[in-house]
Amino acid sequence: MDAQSQWTGLDAGRLDRIADHLERNYIAPQKIMGCQIAVARHGHMAYQKSFGSMDLERNKPMADDAIFRIYSMTKPITSIALMTLYEKGYFQLNDPISRYVPSWKNHRVWVSGEGEDMVTEAPKRPVSFRDVLSHSGGFTYGGGLPGVGIQHLVDKTYRELKIRTFGGLDSPGAFLDKLSQVPLLYQPGERWMYSLSTDICGALVELISGKPFAQYLQDEIFGPLGMTDTSFFVAPDKVDRFCANYQRGPDKKLQLIDDPATSAFTKEPAFKSGGGGLTGTTADYMKFCEMLRRGGELDGHRVIGPRTLAMMHMNHLAGGKDLSQVALGSFSETSNEGVGFGLGFASSMDEVSTGSLGSGDYYWGGAASTIFLVDPKEDLTMVFMTQLMPSGTFNFRGQLKSLIYSAIVD
Repeated sequence: MDAQSQWTGLDAGRLDRIADHLERNYIAPQKIMGCQIAVARHGHMAYQKSFGSMDLERNKPMADDAIFRIYSMTKPITSIALMTLYEKGYFQLNDPISRYVPSWKNHRVWVSGEGEDMVTEAPKRPVSFRDVLSHSGGFTYGGGLPGVGIQHLVDKTYRELKIRTFGGLDSPGAFLDKLSQVPLLYQPGERWMYSLSTDICGALVELISGKPFAQYLQDEIFGPLGMTDTSFFVAPDKVDRFCANYQRGPDKKLQLIDDPATSAFTKEPAFKSGGGGLTGTTADYMKFCEMLRRGGELDGHRVIGPRTLAMMHMNHLAGGKDLSQVALGSFSETSNEGVGFGLGFASSMDEVSTGSLGSGDYYWGGAASTIFLVDPKEDLTMVFMTQLMPSGTFNFRGQLKSLIYSAIVD
């Protein structure tokens, strides 16, 4: 056994299968333009490699410090930020959000119909902080997810009120007040639906802390962890490191959908989306994951307490059910069987039901097929970055878990 394998308990030869798999199945046939992966165990980097191109049009090879749109991998960062305010005593999980946003006392719950014919009822209880952290408050994405569109009659109300996260111009306060006018899709806490709930969390961070959301993230997370390349926009001196973003066309060939030179991500947005607005590097996100693996601390900087973090990746779904029993809608960043959901993270509850190797990992992903996981039992972290939309195009998570977990030999 080589030194690396002794430190990590991961067989280096087996990990080399990752390169063969990605090159043969994705890079060579140009199913993706390029990618990066980093795998660490016991705090030691076990595997790290860049593949392919970061910009096919400019023929640029994938740079180790390439910057990616991480989209919904923003959500765990935002959730951690809000929970740091929980630790400071600003709220309890079951507190109504109307305590900070009085207009939320006016919420109604959808029963049937649309427009003037819509029938609603009073909520059985107010929407709580736990509800928005766990996507269980009755909100939707308002038909705003690329490639998904309107899923429910309620979504039309979001459109009518111009509730937007990407490209939105509302202040956090105005955003929250608009949401008081939208009927909840279901009674708070009773179901689960992927939604702009984490954008709500980001707006609450700003409202409660009194700091701009981006500044709070910098002060509490990015600065302490040394995440120097993570931001809501790519600065002019970093644009040459910014990846192009693609989708597969009808002919299954890659189509450019966001040129890094003209991308909206090169300009600071008015609304900082806590649900999907960040860009960053593999190295930066690995620092975030290592902080999680270490129970909320990295290099002497504690971001969150270990018991708070442990509670965050427990299953908070009603009755301890998995997503297959309570989820509405057809889209999120996870499969549903054997998967629970906590406060900002999905969690593997049952290996047999999920059909993938694991030991109770928690995780999430982003719309451009980026993924990460943290496994406290195996002391393992993994970050995979590419830029292919939508995220459900290929099962990178399942495939990479098979390759990584089968390399564990201790």
